[in-house]
Amino acid sequence: MYDGPIDLQRRRHLDIALIHKALSSQVRRDILAWLKDPSGNFPGQTHGFENGVCAGQIDARTGLSQSAVSAHLRLLKHADLVGSQKIGQWVFFYRNETTIDAFLKEMNRSL
Repeated sequence: MYDGPIDLQRRRHLDIALIHKALSSQVRRDILAWLKDPSGNFPGQTHGFENGVCAGQIDARTGLSQSAVSAHLRLLKHADLVGSQKIGQWVFFYRNETTIDAFLKEMNRSL
């Protein structure tokens, strides 16, 4: 199945090896899956989801320490699979659908 050429500008910023590394952890894959449906997976969040999911909610869902979750989120962010926004003392995380879509298209094209 050929979807046409990959946008070279997007491809330059798409670090396939780093994305594979980020996806090698079940915890990071779980976080990405949970962020796909934030209202269903983080019902305890008192703020709306327009800015993403509060890091504390992700900490609570994983059951891991704050520092462990922070390291997982840092790698997901470095791979550009998630973005974040700081509002006051809170940091909110959301999926970067542009990168995820480009990665999936590249994997479909190249494999």
